[in-house]
Amino acid sequence: MNIFVTKLSGKTTSDKLKALFEQFGQVTSARIIMDKETGESKRYGFVEMVDKAAANEAIKALNESEFDERTIIVKEAQEREKR
Repeated sequence: MNIFVTKLSGKTTSDKLKALFEQFGQVTSARIIMDKETGESKRYGFVEMVDKAAANEAIKALNESEFDERTIIVKEAQEREKR
């Protein structure tokens, strides 16, 4: 399951994000989206988890929780609309 995480701290790394979600199950990938021009974090990212039940548990537990001094928003990622 693909999970969308937003309102991240600018200092949050992909490794920190992965470690946060690994508390709930196997994480296949975690990435912070970076601005191509500035190289700075856009303060959101995506986490991919194998087990849908574990992913839903992570969403429930982590949504609106404190992480890296910020209150994060966590929800299931939606398919991107075609342009």
